[in-house]
Amino acid sequence: MMSSLIVDARRRACLPAAALACALLGAAPLAAQAQPAAASTPALSSPLGGGALPAGQGPGFHSPQSPIKPLPQRSDVVPWSSLTDLTKKTLRTRIEPIFTDEQKAMNGTVRRVQGFMVPMDTKPGQKHFLLTSVPLTCPFCIPGGPESMIEVKARTPVRYSLEPVVVEGRFQTLQDDQYGLFYRMVDAKQVD
Repeated sequence: MMSSLIVDARRRACLPAAALACALLGAAPLAAQAQPAAASTPALSSPLGGGALPAGQGPGFHSPQSPIKPLPQRSDVVPWSSLTDLTKKTLRTRIEPIFTDEQKAMNGTVRRVQGFMVPMDTKPGQKHFLLTSVPLTCPFCIPGGPESMIEVKARTPVRYSLEPVVVEGRFQTLQDDQYGLFYRMVDAKQVD
């Protein structure tokens, strides 16, 4: 049972953070910049075949082997369970979130969320980053699907940390985001 959970979690830890960061920043992914492999080198392939990347889904999985502790319980933040509890509709070119009444009510309101940072650049202070429900398990993988992350645009830089951070800002639900994200927080600031 535990091994199937780990395999499932690894399968769901799918979106390369570097590719997502490049997409959000408007840069070409490293794979697009790389030179073609020598003819004698076998090509890498995806477990899905055809070079496709698996799509992240679900609330994410906090590995028991992680040196980073799970998020502590707090009553003053939106619980991730409220954000990850949604259904999705697969359309021809995208996945559309079907928000609950609770999630719709949060749109445009000031909220506090606690999570783990995924930086978008190498600076110690981040004004644009992703906040996830569980820590990264590797430097290139997002630990869950779009329902388990929030794009944050901060008014002042938030210092990067492996420890959880709490940010407060205007919360937005995204119906048709160009990057496939479901949530965004703007004009955010770090709080204790």
